[in-house]
Amino acid sequence: MSKVKYYYDSDTLSYRKIERKKGRRFGLILIYILGMVLSGFILLLVYLSIPSLETPREKLLSRELANMELQYELLNRKMTDIEDVLAEVAERDDNIYRLYFEAEPIPKEQRKAGFGGVNRYRDLEGFDNSRLIMSTHRRMDILTKQLVVQSKSLDEITVLAEEKENLLAAIPAIQPVANEDLSRMASGYGWRNDPFTKVRKFHYGMDFTAPRGTPIYATGNGRVMRADNRATGYGNHIVIDHGFGYETLYAHLHKYNVRVGQLVERGDIIGFIGSTGRSQAPHLHYEVSKDGQQINPINFYYGNLTAEEFEILLRKSQQENQSLD
Repeated sequence: MSKVKYYYDSDTLSYRKIERKKGRRFGLILIYILGMVLSGFILLLVYLSIPSLETPREKLLSRELANMELQYELLNRKMTDIEDVLAEVAERDDNIYRLYFEAEPIPKEQRKAGFGGVNRYRDLEGFDNSRLIMSTHRRMDILTKQLVVQSKSLDEITVLAEEKENLLAAIPAIQPVANEDLSRMASGYGWRNDPFTKVRKFHYGMDFTAPRGTPIYATGNGRVMRADNRATGYGNHIVIDHGFGYETLYAHLHKYNVRVGQLVERGDIIGFIGSTGRSQAPHLHYEVSKDGQQINPINFYYGNLTAEEFEILLRKSQQENQSLD
């Protein structure tokens, strides 16, 4: 129940009841509502104009977002460094390693290839930082693929290096008789006079004269395929298979120092000089074959001769004299 208010009327010297006017009451209500709306509007403007007014959770999320952007930026810088290092390794791989081992360089299209087809990053779309995140993922995927390509290339280089090492060890590369044991280099590769028929015939090896019993050395790593006297004219002889298509033959031996199937290394003593078979005097008849074809042994003495010694040997081997077998 509302309270009744009175006022004192000095004219009548009595209290009179205060009557409220309906229009005034409505006006007060309207003014109150307008005041509330205006106050709310002013507070909204203040809130929107001051961005620092954030809730604690918003501040936490803002810090996490800023830290994430910083980490992505640092990650991109590291990827740039990795890309530079990988590019340098690829450059050395193509222009040094693969060139040295006679392997074809890897095409740039294969090294730099991206990922076509479907959108691999659809799940990363629709965020405020989608472009940054997608770019980082794309660079990481390309780097991963380039690392796989480079890793396979280095694996191939490792295999080629092992084969190259084996090849260098297998190729006949030294003189089969030591210089200090030689009496002379009797005959070289080419047309020579046969010592028995006196007819010119092609001599497929080199003859090294030395006293009977002088050691004969394997000129490269390999496996002994023959050690017998069952080949016409060669007498006691040894054949070594060096792999990679190379074979060497050592003929007219006095005796053997190896057996069939034995593995030998360059410099091992495999036998001793003699004069068995079709021979006029103690000497070693030495041949080198590549893929079944005899080739001039003079090209395979770089392992233990100086330039001067090789020059003398080359000059003597070219003299068209009489062979000893």
